[in-house]
Amino acid sequence: MEPALEQRARAARERIAGGALRGDALFALLEQVPAADRDPFVDAMLGIEDPPPDVALPRGAVPYLPCGVAQILAMVRAVPLREHDVLVDLGAGLGRVLFLAHLLSGARGHGIEVQAHLVERARACASGLGLTSVSFEHANALDAELEGSVFFLYAPFNGVMLERVVQRLDALASTRPIVVCTVDVELDPPSLVRRATRDGVTVYDAADGARSRSDGKDVQ
Repeated sequence: MEPALEQRARAARERIAGGALRGDALFALLEQVPAADRDPFVDAMLGIEDPPPDVALPRGAVPYLPCGVAQILAMVRAVPLREHDVLVDLGAGLGRVLFLAHLLSGARGHGIEVQAHLVERARACASGLGLTSVSFEHANALDAELEGSVFFLYAPFNGVMLERVVQRLDALASTRPIVVCTVDVELDPPSLVRRATRDGVTVYDAADGARSRSDGKDVQ
């Protein structure tokens, strides 16, 4: 990334920490950044550094790989994510999805991550940015409480583990309206209805969820 962009990223970080850069203004800033530079720009803006090596992972979990900024922007717009939502990132890594989604929409964010050292780094980053509405939990997605209105999965696990997590989301969708967004993961559970795919992000609604959101009702 060129020095001029690095300087802009640092300036944006100061504005974020001061509470001044949010919503449409942040969207506009990111759209001015060349697509090839957008991921490193966002990490520099958020203070996300290269992670240490992965530790021993449970069977079915995959190594840390951050979701692209283009997919995060597409998810925020496609849901659409609102300030009354709670976004849960299953496999949150260092928090790129949650930080950016919160800053763009105002939605609260909660990350579930199985690697403790990534959780520690994400919490430190949230503290440095002054983002009290974004939290991180060291837990396995098979065991953690699933409390939110929108759930995000960027290929965080596979095989039996993925199947069991999707079963948990499907059971939740049978009880209340939720939205599930995936990148590089295709779902076909009975209580989740595929709505659309945009820029690699597929959006699923609980059976009655699409009507609830389009009617303007809060989904908690």
